[in-house]
Amino acid sequence: MLITRASEYAILSLILLSKAESPMDSDTLSRELSISKSFLAKILQSLAKAQILNSYKGVNGGFALKKDPKEIDMLSVASCVEGKAPAVFECAPSLEDCPSEKASTCSIWPFLHKLQGKIDLFLANLTLADLLDD
Repeated sequence: MLITRASEYAILSLILLSKAESPMDSDTLSRELSISKSFLAKILQSLAKAQILNSYKGVNGGFALKKDPKEIDMLSVASCVEGKAPAVFECAPSLEDCPSEKASTCSIWPFLHKLQGKIDLFLANLTLADLLDD
């Protein structure tokens, strides 16, 4: 579940908005990105609620970055639009929370936990500015 369509669309929208000189409305963004307007509108509202975007109402309204691209990390973006932190595996964050109650005999959990930590750190350190530089 690491990067779903919602996360992908959020990142694509942020890239487009970072290049815009004025706020862009969801109609324009959905056309530019060939994304469903209703799905994109939910994503944009989530980003605005998380203080990543500014939302402007009215005729010249739309969305614009609220933060500098260097301050927008991909872990926050993905967590915001997914409603939870992105997870690589359907595994519990701790041995005590194991849904199968087999944590004490699970030999792969330490590896998965370590891998998830590395991915979280990578996404936390990857900013919108980094994506714009590529």
